Amino acid sequence: MNKSTFFIVGQHAVIEALKNPKRKVLRVFLTEESKKNVHRKNPKKNLLEDVKVYFKTKKELDKYSTKENLLHQGYVAEIEHLEKPILKDYIQKKNDITFACLDSVTDPRNIGSLIRSAASFDIDGIIIKERYFPSESKLMFKAASGAMEYINIFEVSNINSTLKNLKEKNFWVYGFDGGGDKDFTNIEWKGNNILLFGSEGSGMHEHTSKYADFLVKIDINKKIESLNISNSAAIVFHYLNYFKNKK
Repeated sequence: MNKSTFFIVGQHAVIEALKNPKRKVLRVFLTEESKKNVHRKNPKKNLLEDVKVYFKTKKELDKYSTKENLLHQGYVAEIEHLEKPILKDYIQKKNDITFACLDSVTDPRNIGSLIRSAASFDIDGIIIKERYFPSESKLMFKAASGAMEYINIFEVSNINSTLKNLKEKNFWVYGFDGGGDKDFTNIEWKGNNILLFGSEGSGMHEHTSKYADFLVKIDINKKIESLNISNSAAIVFHYLNYFKNKK
């Protein structure tokens, strides 16, 4: 069965897709300068060897990114989706798992930035409702800056039932909320954990928050109402990565 294809733009998004042996790249549109840069950045392997390459001017490539108001940087690629990882299979093979779970987060830039942080700080995967995941978004791929190739995205049909099932398999769910009971740095992070983040505007759904074992917060200047979700997640991911590596 043929997989659907879509376009991504930007230097890091395209080069990392080319480097990923699991990612099928059908065509690449490059300027002469960006082709040279691909080889400069990867001198030991010709990433363009098995790919159809078309040379274009920057102006010709603009049509792939002007609608989203993105800078293509001279790189456009047509790619296929990766095979979707299966959550129930993954949790059988690992211990001390940390997932981020996104409750109604829909902004592609925020999701992409969050993916970049998750991959940077070794989060095991991101759980997101499949209906809200912009899987072909140029904005998301550009914001992720190549990290889409290095993170498990678990698309689920229902967040609440997924949390319920994971809790039954010895996962603790930590809901991040400005009104949380304690600062997240005061938690002793052990075992399997789910970091539950709500939407950019309204936070976690009330029903979803009931699946949280604990509500925790990031202590910030009281004059500031809140942090952007991708910033919040980056702070949490970095801390947990530091905490685990410190042991």
